[in-house]
Amino acid sequence: MADDLTSRRKNDHLYINLEEDVAFDSLTTGLEHYRFIHQALPELNLKEINTQTTFLGKQLAFPIMIASMTGGSPMAARINQSLAEIAQEFRLGMGLGSMRAALENPEVAWTFKVRAYAPDILLLANLGAVQLNYEYGPEQCQRAVEMIKADGLILHLNPLQEALQPEGNTHFHGLLHKIAVLCKAIDIPVIVKEVGWGISAQAARQLIEAGVSAIDVAGAGGTSWSQVEMYRSKTEIQREVATIFRDWGIPTAEAVKAVREALPKAPLIASGGIRHGIDIAKSLALGADVASLASALLREAAQSVGVLRTRVEILTRQLRIAMFAVGARDVTALKNTPLSHDPRIG
Repeated sequence: MADDLTSRRKNDHLYINLEEDVAFDSLTTGLEHYRFIHQALPELNLKEINTQTTFLGKQLAFPIMIASMTGGSPMAARINQSLAEIAQEFRLGMGLGSMRAALENPEVAWTFKVRAYAPDILLLANLGAVQLNYEYGPEQCQRAVEMIKADGLILHLNPLQEALQPEGNTHFHGLLHKIAVLCKAIDIPVIVKEVGWGISAQAARQLIEAGVSAIDVAGAGGTSWSQVEMYRSKTEIQREVATIFRDWGIPTAEAVKAVREALPKAPLIASGGIRHGIDIAKSLALGADVASLASALLREAAQSVGVLRTRVEILTRQLRIAMFAVGARDVTALKNTPLSHDPRIG
């Protein structure tokens, strides 16, 4: 029964994200408050801009990852296949959606198996961290990784989302210790991410000290998962409880900046409302090593590989031109490019 409920919930999430308004109301990523100083004399040849980078031991052609989105249904499988094909073509990283459904119901495991379409990319499995308090351990995590031949494992943190679900798993006590045990037990990178409300500097520091390899801040300003759960609500009480959290969270720009200041050397992913190439460039200038996108690609992936390819081509060209216009020859130079901050702009 649990496996059917998990698959049904994932399908609900997918359709709601495609069909409903799940944006934050007034809270934004904060990236719009930053701007680059335009360089009229960049002293560069646009053709020589180098966007390559290495993250978690894998070379990427661009500092871009396709964020964890979906799995567990035929439609999700088609989307994952399209995302994987484009990740391979452009040499981007990719995370899969939560694989709990595949562990509980082997019949849907195929919807996550994209390695055949993307043999060389940085590919990350994904499970809810809270499942470590619900009879999951290193064995189940290892199974998820081996199932898709992943290079690493994402553990996602979503306490608010779980609290808003009638069927949610809300036992988060003692989770940090179990994450530490897991990091010692498996020999691949463990990445911890939020789902869209941000990771604070304090939480990031605790996680890195526990042995986590990288942090994905997944800040506020993109998809509001309280709105997603509001649309799933069956009662007026559930709807009203969820609605008030529409603007909850740490904006993406704020989260990236705070975590980088607290952890100068930790591998860091910026996600949460990243929509175009300038957002990617700003995220790196604020301290991220790579930027990750979800909703900005979901609708295109649901349409066709061709539509998705066009969107990613636009993103990568935008990033390359932004680097050119600020005089950043490569990703290292971009990460050392100053940004001007003014809360009034944007």
